[in-house]
Amino acid sequence: MSILSFKAFCIEYYAEHIAMGSAETYRLFQKNGLLEMLDTDYEDLHGMSWEYLMQFFDEYLGREAV
Repeated sequence: MSILSFKAFCIEYYAEHIAMGSAETYRLFQKNGLLEMLDTDYEDLHGMSWEYLMQFFDEYLGREAV
């Protein structure tokens, strides 16, 4: 999976996870440095399960588990 595809999947899955629109989720990731992290830490993150990634994003963003 390319980095761009991975970033798109993360945004879409997290948007669904928190019941937010994709564009809003993109801005949330951008504002909090997650888009850059998805680039720089791609090798470590892309092999994780979606459930773990959602939990990781929640914790990184300081959100309670949804």
